[in-house]
Amino acid sequence: MNDLTGRRAELAANLEAVEQRIESACAESGRSREEITLVVVTKTYPASDVDLLAELGVTDVGENRHPEAEDKWAEMTHSIRRHFVGGLQTNKAGAVAGYADVVQSVDRPKLARSLSRGAEAAGRELGCLVQVDFDAATESGSGSGGRSGTAPGDVDALAAEIAGLPRLRLDGLMTVAPLDADPRPVFDELVALSARLRSDHPGAEVVSAGMSDDFEEAVRAGATHLRVGRSILGERPVLR
Repeated sequence: MNDLTGRRAELAANLEAVEQRIESACAESGRSREEITLVVVTKTYPASDVDLLAELGVTDVGENRHPEAEDKWAEMTHSIRRHFVGGLQTNKAGAVAGYADVVQSVDRPKLARSLSRGAEAAGRELGCLVQVDFDAATESGSGSGGRSGTAPGDVDALAAEIAGLPRLRLDGLMTVAPLDADPRPVFDELVALSARLRSDHPGAEVVSAGMSDDFEEAVRAGATHLRVGRSILGERPVLR
């Protein structure tokens, strides 16, 4: 067995284990598996892993750093939907808009405007999620611990900004659960906020929540998209 064959088998086994967890959470909450999109977060892993995941049926992958995402996705030989899921500096937004299909981490109007200009320059449409920080300390969206995200009270204004900009498509909301706390209340709040948002933006149906340690709770709360990395790809190497 060569290295690639062995890695494919490892990824297949891990993917199957995650699928079983998703299906179990769906069954418990009376949901269909078809309601859930699995975004496999492949940061720090090579393009060859992304290609193997595509061969195993994965349709969506995520990265959180530029230019790693750009370089990796340029190496891929399979077509797959690409989500940028990390905090993003405004000066890198134009480049990201040229290769990502969805940016899940839009947290301020200035970033949205930069993404719009980048998408216009690239001649393509870019899906956007408003990243919400439920721990945000102020209405300006300054969160605790340096985490990205806008305050819940600012979501409507930011969503309207995105929806009104050329080449951007408002797809919905995203959040990251707080560390060392029950994630379910935050996921419930995100789902409720999404329902209110859709009264003004019916197409903003995406609710992105849940990672390796808490995605079952996200499914039970009503999330539509899960961002899972470690449970499928394995423990990541320490970056120096």
